[in-house]
Amino acid sequence: MKTALIVVPVLVMVAIGFGAGRKYVNVRLDLMAQREAVSQEWAQVQVALQSRADLLPSLVETMQGAAEIGNGVFRDMADARAALAGGRSPQEKMQANDQLSAALGRLLVLSENYPQLRTNESFRRLQDAIAEKENNIAVERRKYNETLEHYNAQIQMFPDNVVASVSGFTRNDAYFPTEPGARSMPKVQ
Repeated sequence: MKTALIVVPVLVMVAIGFGAGRKYVNVRLDLMAQREAVSQEWAQVQVALQSRADLLPSLVETMQGAAEIGNGVFRDMADARAALAGGRSPQEKMQANDQLSAALGRLLVLSENYPQLRTNESFRRLQDAIAEKENNIAVERRKYNETLEHYNAQIQMFPDNVVASVSGFTRNDAYFPTEPGARSMPKVQ
């Protein structure tokens, strides 16, 4: 009888310890998978950004051949493209992407002043390809933000937050901001 009073609590403690250890391992593995998913989604964003950036020299060449556009926009685009290629952190890449998008927007606005560009088949194909790449970037950005949001939410929930803090998992705030103008409703007149 006395041994049963000792053995039962010991077995209960061993079972609780085993369950807690198993939960710790499962949560840690899940957090590792989530962190890897964030890295994979970021890689997809980088591929989409690079794919668009690879089209820009052809666009610049086509526009320079067909129109007399000032070099300032081309220089801005080259600088932003170099910053995108040289960016190390997601924040640097996001900032370079914003600069590149702004320069590309200015270039396309300038192209409207040159009717010969609108009739140029190469220019139209490049414009369509860039629009497709912009859509791909938007899709990949959304997926990346969703994956990052899921990871950040998971490391804040109990008991995952305990495992995260013990294992060194930290919050990642490298969200892609929404596009300017996407936060407000368009005005209909």
